[in-house]
Amino acid sequence: MLSEWNAECSPDSPTLVVPWADANSTARFIDLRAEPYDIAEIPEAELQPTLGRALRSLNATRSPLLTAKCDAWTLTAADDTETLEALRLELMLAEEDALYGFASYIDLIWRERSVFASAHQQQDRLDRIVRRAQKLPHNEAALECVLRPAFLDLNSPLEGFAVTLYVTALGPEPEIAHRRWELALEDIVTLLRSKELEPQRGSATIDAVARS
Repeated sequence: MLSEWNAECSPDSPTLVVPWADANSTARFIDLRAEPYDIAEIPEAELQPTLGRALRSLNATRSPLLTAKCDAWTLTAADDTETLEALRLELMLAEEDALYGFASYIDLIWRERSVFASAHQQQDRLDRIVRRAQKLPHNEAALECVLRPAFLDLNSPLEGFAVTLYVTALGPEPEIAHRRWELALEDIVTLLRSKELEPQRGSATIDAVARS
């Protein structure tokens, strides 16, 4: 799998704010750690069961993460020619094997308070995640992680950093691209849930702090 990470942490970079609400719709932050059944209020999870399973796993009790936002979409030559062509070249695929794509993103926040607050610690984790993801058997898929500023205020304000996780897969037909995306996302979630990334025993977590 093609895997890389980069940082968008300049003063004018967008900041992930949690909780959030969309003034133009009913979309809002859903705290799936506190209310797992509220996943029914996330339409993207209903439309894409694999994304829904990913959200459940990433917000589970022993997960090192919580999620803030997500989306998933189809890539077609009619609307996304440049995106498909650029990724095809990076993946070194034949043109006929990259006619369609499927992509998603999930905004992730590390639960361990010391990690959430430290760009350096998150960069170290992203290095490990990218190295391991490069070994995954998904030659038609790509993982991109973007480190960005975050402001969390579930009960008390905390400043730190979040990671936007992009997963994209290509294929000769829409169904094949979608299935490749599903398989790639499942393996990445398994990687993120690995025991070595779990919070240290006894360490303060941002969700525990927020609900204290």
